[in-house]
Amino acid sequence: MASSTKRPRPRASGATDQDRSRTAPEAVEPDAVASEAVGPEAVEPEAVPHVRVAVIGSGFGGLGAGVRLRRAGITDFVVLERADSVGGTWRDNSYPGCACDVPSHLYSFSFAPNPDWPRSFSGQPDIRAYLEKVADVFGLRPHLRFNTEVTEARWDVEQTRWRITTTAGRWTADAVVAAAGPLADPQIPELPGLDSFPGKVFHSSRWDHDFALAGKRVAMVGTGASAAQIVPAIQPQVGKLTVFQRTPAWVLPRRDRAITELEKRLHSRFPITAKARRGTLFALRELQVDAFVRRPGLLKLVQRLAERHLADGVADPALRAKLTPDYRIGCKRILLSNTYYPALAAANTEVVPAGLREVRGSTLVAADGSEHEVDAIVFGTGFHVTDMPMGSRVFGADGTSFAERWKEGMEALRGSTVHGFPNFFFVIGPNTGLGNSSMILMIESQLNYLIDALTRLDEIGATAMQPTARAQRRWNLELQHRMDRTVWSTGGCRSWYLDKSGKNTVLWPGSTTSFRRATRKVDLTEYELILRRDDRAAPPAPFAISESSDSPALSASAGPPAAATGTEEVMA
Repeated sequence: MASSTKRPRPRASGATDQDRSRTAPEAVEPDAVASEAVGPEAVEPEAVPHVRVAVIGSGFGGLGAGVRLRRAGITDFVVLERADSVGGTWRDNSYPGCACDVPSHLYSFSFAPNPDWPRSFSGQPDIRAYLEKVADVFGLRPHLRFNTEVTEARWDVEQTRWRITTTAGRWTADAVVAAAGPLADPQIPELPGLDSFPGKVFHSSRWDHDFALAGKRVAMVGTGASAAQIVPAIQPQVGKLTVFQRTPAWVLPRRDRAITELEKRLHSRFPITAKARRGTLFALRELQVDAFVRRPGLLKLVQRLAERHLADGVADPALRAKLTPDYRIGCKRILLSNTYYPALAAANTEVVPAGLREVRGSTLVAADGSEHEVDAIVFGTGFHVTDMPMGSRVFGADGTSFAERWKEGMEALRGSTVHGFPNFFFVIGPNTGLGNSSMILMIESQLNYLIDALTRLDEIGATAMQPTARAQRRWNLELQHRMDRTVWSTGGCRSWYLDKSGKNTVLWPGSTTSFRRATRKVDLTEYELILRRDDRAAPPAPFAISESSDSPALSASAGPPAAATGTEEVMA
């Protein structure tokens, strides 16, 4: 993006709502930033554009944030996207067979129903096309900044705003919404000899479509959700497929079918039918929650169904033994596939019941000592979830990064905000993941929380907010106490839900309904509210300005979090 010589007028600390709703400006190159400052109270250099909200990422979370901001009358925002198009994980993951394991009519925004889903479980191209349409229909294109990777975000205590550095320039923002998601940065294990492998190597989320697999000897490393889709898609065309399985997964049948033209016309002409369909799907998944989070013993019947599915798909008893997990179903992610087992049982497939230990030229050495010659390696080894790379790029009020703050494990208040990082809001933050339903439900709940927070700041006349350390700690102590009863803690497995200390910092130990209630409104007793240094007008009662010179704040009671109240909205 070319440097700009245009100097936008800086926004005064008491900017009006009209000022805040202007169209988000373009970024400028870092070398265009003015270096001169006038006096100790100098304003932000004029060459650095300021927005009310900077959103990081343009997947479901980022686009949803943009829609909700516009609906709330906030149009002064940018969506910073490191790639060249929207879509997030549904843009990055384009591997053969890529599809969603949540029904289409539930895996979409409640405010943007799609009557034209082609299948009950739609594929990656259709989901990505849906997100492109959302960007168009809801007028988000002017706010999108592509090829703009955030390299640093730092809270400026003096100016009470975020300073954001990207590969395309700099911004400042009153608030930041982190919507990059946990499935953004692929994880490839550090293996001895991998750098000298003479063949092709890539991660499932960075699929090389120019590389022809036909007739090749291909290694699939990992047996998670991506592998369960990749293996059946490439097995018929490769010469030899070697699957390195460190831990087998439980697999259930996938009840997928084409949605008829009659159904599409019905949903388009009578939207209430699509809402009813979504509501039914939602209710069925809410009924499953109790078995995962409170009564794992109820999953025994589901496990028997999975055992029968394995027996039907694999005739060889030796292979069945390799593919039978030794942990309770639900402890690790349950896979859905009708074709995975037949592909593993095919004549040109070999299942190695061990992880990959090292690479010697074109020979892969498994942890059990077996050796395998291959031409290409596909890693289906997941993502940096509990150690997200962005954590080392974001610095809070005391100069501490998320990576430093979370050395003992990620945590946030209601999965959304973190003490020490004012006006920084997560979408799909710590402990907001699901094991059985649609993440879009969680995203929309967090967007409710975000919009309420920004609205409350305006109403009160404060500039920023951050959770109190006490409120955040109480929330997470209760959350981890509830986690102790879940199948993810008691099922006898080691999953990617757990960090290096064995703490589950990924999943939500409850229903989506309970999370919606917990994030319906911001509880100000859980927050410190911060004023600008040049704006110390007395706020409305009952809050009082803190006399601290380090962080002028409106101090509310730091009592325990209020109990969630209210009635759940219809998820349709």
